[in-house]
Amino acid sequence: MIRFSVKSGAAAKQRCACVIVGVFEGRKLSAAAADVNAAAAGRITSVLRRGDLSGKLGKTLLLHAVDGTFTDRVLLVGCGRERDLSDGKYRRIVAAAIGALRETGAADAACYLADLQLKGRDLAWKVRQIVEVTHDTLYRFDRLKSKKADEDHLRALTINLPSRRDLRTGEQAIRIGEAVAHGARLTRDLGNLPPNVCTPAHLATEARALARRYRSLRVGVLDRARMERLGMGALLAVARGSHQPPQLITIEYRGGEGRPVALIGKGITFDSGGISIKPAANMDEMKFDMCGAAAVIGTLAAVAELKLPLNVVGVVPAAENLPGGNASKPADIVTTLSGQTVEILNTDAEGRLILCDAMTYAERTFAPRIMIDIATLTGACVIALGSHATGLFSNHEPLARALLAAGEAAGDRAWQLPLWDDYQQQLDSNFADMANVGGREGGSITAACFLSRFARKLHWAHLDIAGTAWRSGKQKGATGRPVALLVQYLLDLGAG
Repeated sequence: MIRFSVKSGAAAKQRCACVIVGVFEGRKLSAAAADVNAAAAGRITSVLRRGDLSGKLGKTLLLHAVDGTFTDRVLLVGCGRERDLSDGKYRRIVAAAIGALRETGAADAACYLADLQLKGRDLAWKVRQIVEVTHDTLYRFDRLKSKKADEDHLRALTINLPSRRDLRTGEQAIRIGEAVAHGARLTRDLGNLPPNVCTPAHLATEARALARRYRSLRVGVLDRARMERLGMGALLAVARGSHQPPQLITIEYRGGEGRPVALIGKGITFDSGGISIKPAANMDEMKFDMCGAAAVIGTLAAVAELKLPLNVVGVVPAAENLPGGNASKPADIVTTLSGQTVEILNTDAEGRLILCDAMTYAERTFAPRIMIDIATLTGACVIALGSHATGLFSNHEPLARALLAAGEAAGDRAWQLPLWDDYQQQLDSNFADMANVGGREGGSITAACFLSRFARKLHWAHLDIAGTAWRSGKQKGATGRPVALLVQYLLDLGAG
């Protein structure tokens, strides 16, 4: 694992394997690059005049044996046009620097990217982003490969700050960034595991392991028999086709006074669609259908590491959705824990069924002041927002605004979609209180409308992470989102 630290000092005087400095388009040097350039008798400007680096965003150039400095290497990172620098571009700059550094033999480096001026962002934000982006860039998942990738040489990264007065701020930012990164890593690891390993029982095992690591966490698990006695007809209906028994996992964190914030994470460890089976193409990606559950577990890990001054409870309904002789069928009617009945018109709309019982259980058991569910719920949300923003729905506008602001601050953005009563009628059923689907039109909205019927007495928000929880294609894998958003929201709530 890489070790982070902060210090204050001139770039040209750093004794380390590599110094990282920024260069803007138009051959404009950052303050740190100018310092190195002056010590090196204009070597950087000479390189730029030759056209070896234009300053284009994300481009890098590694210089060796730079006279006048004490470092083995100087890594120049293109920052684009200075006036166009934004949050997203800043993260791309950091990712490019760490990616290039990874290809060298440098064991340690001094990073001078926190001195870049970014409108509306303070030093703590930039330090935290360096930590989180570094972890994200260096992440790999090869635990199930017979031949492991070579270990990264980079072991330590020192983030330079403008003044010694900033050291305490920088240290606290590193602490937060590390906690978020560790939570996101746990989330990614769980999401990337294959479904024959990451079963509902495995999620319960991971939760118990977390409780052994952090004394502030307490874990409970309900088995099928207990859920049957309670009357969780919707959750159990989803699990009927699988030989893997369902689990309802609770993770309680007590760090303060008052009613908790409840995080409910969808834990479908594999989603075939059930009787309404999915097409074969890309069905392997349905192992990621438990990324909401993974995000809840990762968030609770970060909360415990940061020792936040509030109470949080995670509730994870976990099951497999498979076809089988005992599987639920289209037209089945089930009774939820709340007593409301649901006609199952499509067995591939199973996430809302396990969530609704988990939401009712959380409300009755923990009396939360706020409830947020996190779910890879609808393909319709992917069509609406792509892979850039999480879909956000809420019955409480201040909660929605707080989550949106947290997403902007954390670089883990969400976008609010309507939750109007006009959409509710699409869920009408001739035979039950409601149907579990409302047609193709506004599919992500009607899914949220369904869940809203189980949160009428609560300040509630729904995060549809179907587009943001994992990447497809060559870079296939879990992203760890929306851990950063959730931790930032809880940080803001705890500070308030």
